[in-house]
Amino acid sequence: MDGDLLLIFGFVVALALIVFPFVILTHRRVVRHEERKLELELQIEQARKGQAAKNDQSFQQLEDRLRVLKRIATDPSADISRQIENLREIKAEGEKV
Repeated sequence: MDGDLLLIFGFVVALALIVFPFVILTHRRVVRHEERKLELELQIEQARKGQAAKNDQSFQQLEDRLRVLKRIATDPSADISRQIENLREIKAEGEKV
């Protein structure tokens, strides 16, 4: 009976020596994959925020130009040629950016 118990114990130990390293390696790989996935999601979110900031800046420039045009169109006493030159300067500054 002791021989059978020793054989069963040896089999269990051998099985554990085979299974545990595989489980550990698989777990490490899953953890690395999850970390990489989170890093990529973070990069995507940062890129989206950067794009949104760029779009907000473009929208603000368009809104500023629209205000100037509205002021020119609705203010008959203003010097239109001076305001047109101001618009050209704003356009030139926008192209530099």
